[in-house]
Amino acid sequence: MISGLTKKMIKENNNIGKEVIELQIKALKKLKNTINESFGKAVDALSKCKSKVIICGVGKSGIIASKISATLSSVGTPSFPISASDCSHGDLGRITNKDILILISYSGNTSELKNIIKYAKSNKIFLIGMISNKDSLLYKSSNIKLLIPKVIESGDGIVPTSSTTTQLSIGDALSIALMKKKKFGKLDFKKFHPSGNLANKLRTAKDLMLTKNKIPFVNENDLMKKALKTLNQKKLGFIVVVNKYGLNTGIITDGDLKRIMQKKKKIEGIKVKFLMNKNPFIVEENMLASEILLQMNKRKITNACVFKKENKRKTTGVIHIHNLLNDLKNSG
Repeated sequence: MISGLTKKMIKENNNIGKEVIELQIKALKKLKNTINESFGKAVDALSKCKSKVIICGVGKSGIIASKISATLSSVGTPSFPISASDCSHGDLGRITNKDILILISYSGNTSELKNIIKYAKSNKIFLIGMISNKDSLLYKSSNIKLLIPKVIESGDGIVPTSSTTTQLSIGDALSIALMKKKKFGKLDFKKFHPSGNLANKLRTAKDLMLTKNKIPFVNENDLMKKALKTLNQKKLGFIVVVNKYGLNTGIITDGDLKRIMQKKKKIEGIKVKFLMNKNPFIVEENMLASEILLQMNKRKITNACVFKKENKRKTTGVIHIHNLLNDLKNSG
C-alpha cells in the first residue's frame, strides 16, 4: 500500500468516483427521454449535406466537437472541427453555404459563438444547435434545435462533466444513425482504417488468400496420378478441380484421399472428376476472415475456395486455415 494511504481514504475516493459516474448515468437516461423529431430531422439533413459538416464549440464543448467530427468522418460523413476563437480571425471563410454547421454550447449564449451565428445567418448556412437553454441566441437562431437536458455537474456542480457526456453521446448517436442511413458497412469502415487493430479485425478473404500459381488447380479430366503430384507440390492439403472453362467443379482434400483409399487401393489411373467432392466450401472475396474461420470450425474443414461476387464458380484464390490462424496470431 502507498505510504499514508488508508483503507478509509481508498473507500472515500471510490465513493467519489461512483458518484460522478452515477450522475452521468442519470444524465444519459434524461437525454434518452428527450430524443424527438428534431433528432430525426438532423440525421436527414446531415445525410443530404453536399459538402462538409463543420462542428464548433467553446472550451470543453470544443473538445467534444473535435471528437464528434472525427467520428463522423470515420463513418462516412466528411467533417472537420473549427475553433471558435479562430473564426473571429479569418476561419469563418472556411464555412460555405453548402456545408452544415453544428454549434455546441451548454448555455447557447457564449460570446465567442455570436459572430459565428451572425455569419451563418447572413450567408444562409444551415445551422444545427446543440444547446440546453431555450432562451439562448443559439437556440433561437438554429434551423434544427437539439435540446440537451440540463443536468447536474460533478465537482460541486461547476465542472463540465455530465453536460459534456451528454453532448458526446448525442454526437455518437447522430454518427451511428447517419452510418446506418447511408448503409456504411464494415468494408467501408475498413477503407478509412487501413492500419491498427481495427483494420486487422476487418481483414477479408481477399487480404489473405493465395492466388495465381499458388492455387493447386487440376483439371477434372486429369488422372489422379497427376493430381497427386500437384497435391504434393503445393503442400496445402487439397486440390481445386476445374473444367475446361476454368470453372470450379469440385475439390479433393487429404481427408478425402484417406477415405477413398480405404475403399480403393489403386487410384492413380482414375480421373479426378470421379473422386472429387462436388460441394467445396466457397467464400466471397469480401467475407471477413473471422467469419471464414468460424465457418471452418463449424464444418470441421481446413480450406476454402474464394470467388468474386460476379461468378461463384470461378476460383480467384484459396485460403487454408493456417493462413487465418497465423494472421490472428500476428495481429494479436
